Amino acid sequence: MSGFFYVLQDDARLLFVDDDPILREFAQVNLESPSTHVDVAAGGEEALQRLAVQRYDLVLLDLEMPGMDGFAVLERMRDDPALRDTPVVVQTGREDVEAIDRCFHLGAASFVMKPLNWRLLTYQIRYVLRAERRATAERAAA
Repeated sequence: MSGFFYVLQDDARLLFVDDDPILREFAQVNLESPSTHVDVAAGGEEALQRLAVQRYDLVLLDLEMPGMDGFAVLERMRDDPALRDTPVVVQTGREDVEAIDRCFHLGAASFVMKPLNWRLLTYQIRYVLRAERRATAERAAA
């Protein structure tokens, strides 16, 4: 395969949550495509505010943030019936077993390590979105 192509070709709206302004900018540059829109939030409280007024197909969530951390955001999302099924990909520098287990126990769909490989992350997002859409269709058909 030669030449550039967009990995994220399905219509989707993503929320990238990270306290690092450079990563937020990189997320918009690397994850946006003609069919995929990326909003950003600088922390947990801002993420929950955005989630209250806009539906997202997927949330990319950092764990280590001042104020409300990613664990608390994930807990609040899973406690909210409107957000319970929104897939969350945790993106973090933490790789300890406790953090990994806690994220999946709280309902994360996937876990990726920083520094982020943006191309690999786009494939991970595509996989999670397609799996979630398939599960939603199966639930609707049942």
